[in-house]
Amino acid sequence: MKKPGKRRRRAPRAIDQEAVYVCDSCGEEIVVPVDVSAGSHQDYVEDCPVCCHPMSLRIDIDPDGEAHVHGEHE
Repeated sequence: MKKPGKRRRRAPRAIDQEAVYVCDSCGEEIVVPVDVSAGSHQDYVEDCPVCCHPMSLRIDIDPDGEAHVHGEHE
């Protein structure tokens, strides 16, 4: 029998913590971490870890919690 007054809390919905893009310069598939606390639309510049060319990244997190990243040369 359940004790009165005790409620179970639902776990927060899982959101992807990583996303993948292909570098325009070297063609490598790059995995980037996604900081979900920065919001559902993020834009920033990051060097490709393989060829070191700067990439402009746009990350969008959809309502289902899936992260999508688009990268292009800076």
